[in-house]
Amino acid sequence: MPMNIEANSYFAAAEPAFVTRHAQRHQQAIERCVDKLRQTMPVIGLRNPKIGTASNHWTYCAPFDWVVSFQAGQLWLALQLTGDPMFLNAARARRPVFRAILAHRQAQDHDLGFQFSLGCVADWLMTGDRESRGMALEAARLLLDRYRPEGRYIQAWNAVAPHGRVDPHHAAGRIIADTLQNLALLYWAHGETGRADFRHAADGHAETALAHLVRADDTSFHTFLFDPVTGAPLRGETHQGYDDASCWSRGQAWLIHGYAQSALATGNRAYLDAARRLAARAEALMGDDTVPAWDYAAPGNAVHRDSSAGAVMAAGVYMIAQQMPLEAGRWRDFGDRLLGGLLDTCDLTNDPQALGMLAHGAAHVASGFADNMLPYGDYYFMEALMRSLGHTQFFW
Repeated sequence: MPMNIEANSYFAAAEPAFVTRHAQRHQQAIERCVDKLRQTMPVIGLRNPKIGTASNHWTYCAPFDWVVSFQAGQLWLALQLTGDPMFLNAARARRPVFRAILAHRQAQDHDLGFQFSLGCVADWLMTGDRESRGMALEAARLLLDRYRPEGRYIQAWNAVAPHGRVDPHHAAGRIIADTLQNLALLYWAHGETGRADFRHAADGHAETALAHLVRADDTSFHTFLFDPVTGAPLRGETHQGYDDASCWSRGQAWLIHGYAQSALATGNRAYLDAARRLAARAEALMGDDTVPAWDYAAPGNAVHRDSSAGAVMAAGVYMIAQQMPLEAGRWRDFGDRLLGGLLDTCDLTNDPQALGMLAHGAAHVASGFADNMLPYGDYYFMEALMRSLGHTQFFW
C-alpha cells in the first residue's frame, strides 16, 4: 500500500538499534544534501544530470539515458525527509521522461528498474498517485518480457540503442551485475498484483547471477554470456572493469546492494548470505582504503577511486546490518567506514560552486571518465546516510 506523506509514516523516529555512533555527523551531512538540492534546483530545472565536469557542473542526460531517474530519486528522498511540496513538484514534473521511455521500444532495456523504481514507484509509495503506479506496472511488464527462461536470466542490453547506434556485441545472451538493482521493480510488481511470473523471473535471474557472476572467491564478473538459443553458460567478461578476470568495484557493489535488497523483498536467506559474502570480500580487497578503487585488480598506476561504488556499497551494507542482528555492529562499522571515506575525501555538499554532492566518481575509466560527480553516486550517498540513521522505507 502507498504511504501517505500527510500521515507522517515516513517521518517516524529512527530505530535506536540501527543508529550509527556517527549519527550527528551523518545527520548534518543528509541535511546538507537536502540544502544542496534546494540550491541547485533553479540551475538544473527539468534536466537530469548525467556526469560532472571538471568544474563540478553537470552535463545532462539524453531522453532515454539509464541515469534519468537519479535526480528524481534524490528529490523523492528529500520529500520523505522534509515533506516540502517543492520536492514533490520537482520530482513529478519529470514524469514526461518516463512516459517517453514507455512509448519508445528501443529505450527499454534492463535499466527499467532503475528508472521506474525511482521515478514512479516512489511517487506511488509516497503519494498514492494511480498514474505512477500504472506506469511502474507497465515498466515491470516490459522488464518481464526480457526474461529468457532457457537460461533463467534477464537480457541486459539491446542490439540497437535508442538513438540508432548498433552494437551486436551487447545484444543476445548477456547479463550484467547492474541488473540486480532492477529486480526490485519485479518484486514490487509481484506484491502489487500477485502475479507469480514477476517473482519467478526475479528469482530466476538472482539465482543465475549468483551461480555465474559471483566467483568461488566471492569476487564478481561484471558480465556473463550465455548461448542465446540454449541458455548454456559460456564465459564471464567485463565491460567497465580492468579486465575479464578482475573485480570492478561498482559491479561488486551493485551485487551487494541488489542481493541485500532482494533478501528484504523475499526473506530468502541465500540472497542475504550472498550479500554478506560479497561485502566481506570487498572489505578485504579494500585493505586500508576508505573509498574503493574503481577496480580491485587495477595496478597502482591505473588506480582511480570510485565514490559511487563506495556509496552503493555503504547503502547495501547497512541493509545487511538491518537483517542480521547478531552481526549488525560489524556491518554498521563497515558502512560507517565507507561513509567516513566519502565525507572525508569526496564530499562537495559544502562547496557552493558544485552542483552535485560527491567528487571522484569513476563512470567508465576505459572511456576516460575517471574522476567525476555522478548522479547515482549522489543518490546512493543520500540513501546510505539515511539508512545509517535508521530509515528503512525506500523505493526499492
